[in-house]
Amino acid sequence: QLQLVESGGGLVQPGGSLRLSCAASGDSLDYYGVAWFRQAPGKEREGVSCISSSGISTNYEDSVKGRFTISIEHTKNTVYLQMNSLKPEDTARYYCAADPHILGFGSSCMLPEKYEYWGQGTPVTVSS
Repeated sequence: QLQLVESGGGLVQPGGSLRLSCAASGDSLDYYGVAWFRQAPGKEREGVSCISSSGISTNYEDSVKGRFTISIEHTKNTVYLQMNSLKPEDTARYYCAADPHILGFGSSCMLPEKYEYWGQGTPVTVSS
């Protein structure tokens, strides 16, 4: 059974950076597509970015393009989300999710219903 644990969240000033980690155990991420989602208070969960098991294919939600970078480090069985130029509207709880049946990495890879395995999330607050 795949288990996911997020870390790296915290409080950061606008314009700052954070790197989130999603560490997997119980199975290898070599066989899973992975995505990052976020959920702000009172809002629905939204997809932020996704990455194929090879790391070759990625996709981003429009508001984070050019600011966020998703990557995978197979030796550590971990997916990262580097977040730069953070804005107050990026404030949310960030979750990683994985599924072995993600076939394409267009916008559909950021739909939460596509994913079976979820972490507990890590909070990100962007505020001065």
